[in-house]
Amino acid sequence: MLYDRITVNPNQMGGVLCIRGLRIPVATVLHMIAEGMQSAEILTAYPDLELEDIQQALHYCCRNDNE
Repeated sequence: MLYDRITVNPNQMGGVLCIRGLRIPVATVLHMIAEGMQSAEILTAYPDLELEDIQQALHYCCRNDNE
């Protein structure tokens, strides 16, 4: 799978994985899901996010290291 919504920039956010170059770490989105937040709640908390961003973060988290 191509992760076109997940970016890494060593000069932004300490080089952590972010969503589409925004200052929203993938880990933040995943922690929100782990805490029980629904996609709609996450989108309300981070209006710059799109549903596809959340979905891709989940796919990335669950990826097989061979991908």
